[in-house]
Amino acid sequence: MDVQIRTCNLDDLSVLQEISYETFNDTFKDQNSPENMKAYLEKAFTSKQLESELQQPLSTFFFILADDQPAGYLKVNIEEAQSENMGPASLEIERIYVRKAFQKNGFGTCLLDQAIQTAIDHQKNSIWLGVWEKNEGAIAFYKRMGFEETGVHSFYMGDEEQFDLIMKKQID
Repeated sequence: MDVQIRTCNLDDLSVLQEISYETFNDTFKDQNSPENMKAYLEKAFTSKQLESELQQPLSTFFFILADDQPAGYLKVNIEEAQSENMGPASLEIERIYVRKAFQKNGFGTCLLDQAIQTAIDHQKNSIWLGVWEKNEGAIAFYKRMGFEETGVHSFYMGDEEQFDLIMKKQID
């Protein structure tokens, strides 16, 4: 299988939106009410919202392609674009989304490697992310990749407050 990673741009908006809805729904629908899922999806992944994120100069999206098919994407943030103030030496991984059909092929690791390389390119010495406390598979993956839990922050799924573990990895 030919695997490539490339930067996303505004021309990718519809595919980015499709992957966002699909992967978020596949991952979280069984653990959340339909009303809260609908509210979140309609807020977080509108064309207007994703277009704004794509135009943010301190955020970058990367597609991972498997035989030219979009298998998932990565979104990273630096400086003020980070969802939490983790300082100028950090890069945030806001999303690693891999479509269900492409999971268990090492694509999450490839996207994580891209995030690390992006952090190095921007002269950052750590990467961090928030992961839902009930997403045990993702938490185990990040721990295997050298991340450590450093805190917690709130995340709203519709009107329900949930908690993300903050996980950080030094890369210097």
